[in-house]
Amino acid sequence: MSAPVTPAPDFALTGSIGKLKRAKVPQRMRNVELVLLIVACGINVGSLVLVQLGVLGVVDGGPLAICGLLTVLVLAIHVAMRFVAPQADALILPVATVLNGLGIAEIYRIDLALGNEGWDALANKQIAWTALALGAAFATIVLIRHQRVLQRYTYIFGLVAVILLILPMIPGLGIEVNGARVWIQIGTLTFQPGEIAKIALAIFFAGYLVQRRESLSMVGKSFLGMRFPRGRDLGPILVVWAMSMAVIVFQRDLGTGLLYFGLFLVMLYVATGRGSWVILGLSLVGLGAVLANQFLDYVHGRFANWYDAFNPENFNGYGGSYQLVQGLFGLAHGGVIGTGLGEGLPEVTPVAQSDYIIASLGEELGLAGIFAILCLYLLLVGRGLRIGFAGHDDFSKLLAVGLSFTIALQCFIVIGGVMRVIPLTGLTTPFLAAGGSSLVANWMIAALLLRLSDSLRNEPRLVVG
Repeated sequence: MSAPVTPAPDFALTGSIGKLKRAKVPQRMRNVELVLLIVACGINVGSLVLVQLGVLGVVDGGPLAICGLLTVLVLAIHVAMRFVAPQADALILPVATVLNGLGIAEIYRIDLALGNEGWDALANKQIAWTALALGAAFATIVLIRHQRVLQRYTYIFGLVAVILLILPMIPGLGIEVNGARVWIQIGTLTFQPGEIAKIALAIFFAGYLVQRRESLSMVGKSFLGMRFPRGRDLGPILVVWAMSMAVIVFQRDLGTGLLYFGLFLVMLYVATGRGSWVILGLSLVGLGAVLANQFLDYVHGRFANWYDAFNPENFNGYGGSYQLVQGLFGLAHGGVIGTGLGEGLPEVTPVAQSDYIIASLGEELGLAGIFAILCLYLLLVGRGLRIGFAGHDDFSKLLAVGLSFTIALQCFIVIGGVMRVIPLTGLTTPFLAAGGSSLVANWMIAALLLRLSDSLRNEPRLVVG
């Protein structure tokens, strides 16, 4: 009986001479992407028009023309992919585009309500950052031709991540915004290096876990039917936990600390397949939560605002639950179908353009709109996980899963906090919220997922013809 042969769409071994022939790469996926991009850009333009009609009663062509330039940049990425990544996933770019466009429309709507104009308008800054983010995505796709190039520099990416995390603590460079010291300022430009650090950490974790997978997954003692690691193998998870706690303590950024540790824990589980790591990781999270709630006033305040938000003492106190309650009222005001773009009152919620943009969109688009946005995120994360499961090497699998989970966990932390499922942490909603560093990082993540999807489909496999 002959052994089964794995089919391969890319290469074939034909005839007795055994020559490899490269199959023609179809452009069908890129054509599907183009159609979806046209739909996405149409939704974005329609959102701006509805905002202008709702607030101004007339259509202003200026903002529409500026967003038209962003459409050109998105189409430039599409054209570049036809040459350098023809088999990349067809859904990631359109989904990221429509999320980014909806965010710009809602930020513009809040600017109109607050009377912000010129460079004081966050919408104008968001458009400028979007152009920069699209440029970074374009460069990522063009310059990185294969993901295995990243694996060569595993420890360099780890060092870069550490440096990026330390930068906000340097006197004269780091600045404090809303109680958190996670920003750096160079001239008039402010940037959050931790957003780029999460990409560097994902690459470092993927490379490191590939090297240490056997010792982390095979060795250990069994207890209650589950194999637990040796004490000497607990070093990596303890180091990452300590790093995450340092971010919470010294930078006063609860959300980023949770994001880093959650990213490592998920990648560790995927690399080893051992549920004991999840139990240990969740135990460390619980221990960290108890310690932070006990010794850090700002963390204790967020827990108090979460479980007793409508208490007058919390509602009226400094840094209290006023923002959380206003966001909940806004979501309730939106109902099922929303008030309509430009017809609500999202500006009454503090920081409605960034931390609470989900509440702003929920008020004007309603439950139906929030459900559609969550479906877009689910589609984006699902495509990323699909890329990871289809990977032919461990590094590609871990990197795709890590990048996808970064978006998923960030959405859960932010949206869960706004909807009072978990305590509010202060992260930004990917692609939607005002924030240039977050926008650049998330577009780079989308570009890396596109590069991974193309590279994985181009892996050579042989068949007997």
